[in-house]
Amino acid sequence: MIKIFIKLIFVCPFVFGNQTKVSAPKIILKNIYFNLTFSGDFIKDDQYTLKVNKDKFFPNKQTKEEISFDNIKISETGEATFILSQESNKVFEMKKNIIPGWISVLPPFIAIAFSFATRSVVPSLFIAIWFGVWSINAFNPINIISSLLISFNIYILNTFINKDHAVLMLFTLMLGGMVGVVYRNGGMHGIIKHLIKKADTRKKGQVSVWLFGLIIFFDDYSNTLIVGNTSRLLCDKLKISRQKLAYIVDSTSAPVATIAIITTWIGFQVGIISDALLNIEDFGLSAYELFLNSIPYSFYPFLAIVLVGLIVGTGKDFGPMLKAEQKALNSNQSSSVDLSSSEKTDAHSQENDLFVKENISYKASNAIIPIGVLVFSMFYFVFTSGEGSTLKEILGSSDTFSALMHSTLLSAITAAILSISNGTLSINETLDAWFSGVKFMLMGLLVLLLAWALADVSKDLQTAEYIVSSLGDTIPMNLLPAIIFVVAAITAFGSGSSWGVMAILMPLVIPLSWAVMENHGAANPENYHIMYSSVACVLTGAVWADHCSPISDTTILTSMASGCELMDHVWTQMPYAISAGLAALFLCTIPAGFGFPWWILLIAGIVSQILIVSFFGKKLISK
Repeated sequence: MIKIFIKLIFVCPFVFGNQTKVSAPKIILKNIYFNLTFSGDFIKDDQYTLKVNKDKFFPNKQTKEEISFDNIKISETGEATFILSQESNKVFEMKKNIIPGWISVLPPFIAIAFSFATRSVVPSLFIAIWFGVWSINAFNPINIISSLLISFNIYILNTFINKDHAVLMLFTLMLGGMVGVVYRNGGMHGIIKHLIKKADTRKKGQVSVWLFGLIIFFDDYSNTLIVGNTSRLLCDKLKISRQKLAYIVDSTSAPVATIAIITTWIGFQVGIISDALLNIEDFGLSAYELFLNSIPYSFYPFLAIVLVGLIVGTGKDFGPMLKAEQKALNSNQSSSVDLSSSEKTDAHSQENDLFVKENISYKASNAIIPIGVLVFSMFYFVFTSGEGSTLKEILGSSDTFSALMHSTLLSAITAAILSISNGTLSINETLDAWFSGVKFMLMGLLVLLLAWALADVSKDLQTAEYIVSSLGDTIPMNLLPAIIFVVAAITAFGSGSSWGVMAILMPLVIPLSWAVMENHGAANPENYHIMYSSVACVLTGAVWADHCSPISDTTILTSMASGCELMDHVWTQMPYAISAGLAALFLCTIPAGFGFPWWILLIAGIVSQILIVSFFGKKLISK
């Protein structure tokens, strides 16, 4: 009896459930390779086999503690029985569901489709997560409610308890809080006062608004609300159309936040990129390094900003904007500049929780000092936490996430101390301003959390593996960034959210780009420009479409902050967005895929915009 008992322990551990464990995908896709690893106590010299229905597999690696089976593929759907055997003795048995591979791509497509239909990203992402979890359960009708619960208590919960995710959320909240304080204490308006003192002509006024849009680089929403609300009366006084104001604001908000190295967008982008890189072992750069290297390939934001500068600098316009400007110039409406009256209009509106305290002096130092602390402390923490003799080595080894969090914390504290010490705000007013800024970031954080959860669901569904297996050999590597640019643009135009596009596409684009590079024998540093450009195109394609879409969140917010009718803003801005977008695609992104230096392509894109303004732009005629 003792011998039999011992034999059962070593030969049939599946009976006890804790002797042999298996690492396996949660769901298996038809005709897609996967790996299985068994851990436990094994006899090294014995022959182990794995039987899956009628197919038999032999281990690729076998030790006393671990047996691995690589590149297993099943060509039929339904429930499959996996049996690990030691010679003729069954050691372990489990059942797994096999589903068609195309089902794995449905969650991202559902997110896109529902975004088009509902014009809302948050419920679309959640429905996609729920469907994905149900797919993992092989669409068992009994599990549809449990899949809903699992979506919450496993996938969404996991996004909270991940340390890196928590750091990025704290960074975003702290930065939002700092923005709320420096807005409430009049610091931003202090900067505006200095800019508009000499803005006594239409040209100077437009240049001042453009420069101010460049200064508020840390968040697109804050940029839109601050610049739009505070510049409205100045533009009215100088007979600058509301359409022109809206265009300048919109084209210096998201584009600036996209390419600046310390913004609320960074936490979102780096977080998604970091998760997407987990499945790429041979890529030698961190998420933050990849983000920094992608900035030079963000052609559209650069061209959009340059085009605004050309328009306001030359005084030339074209398309519907020319008519709007001509009408404003010939109008008799004019007013004096009173920043406080502009703020009173929107101080406590539903759309704007950020407002300036009444009856205070506007001190630029209240904003300049906290922003300075933010920038310099960020660089300090990055460089002091990294090691190496080169910039690449330092950035690669630095604790970027902690640097982001620490710098925003110090800047928020600095803003609070300045506001309280100079008597601008009380302690309670400072806290209220901080919470207003935090509240402003909550929707973005919610999108980020759902994006992380959807990425985890897609990982369990092996979405990237299926896309790579299906398209990796067919997509031309050199045209991949351009294809991504177009796909991102189409998705953003219909959904109206840049962040939603990033959330859906980035987890798929990064592994796809790497797989395409591997299939072409180009997965090496010499061809990293493909990866850089692909990452950049997810965001820049989305930003481009946002500037053309009437349902874009930034477009709607810009029209409200600038006091311009929504469709008037869309139609007057669209020719400029199309001009910069087509140049970014055909003159920059496509050649970049073939290895042309980014700086030459950027110059070519800028030259194209100069020519567009020169040939098509016309100056206004005073009557």
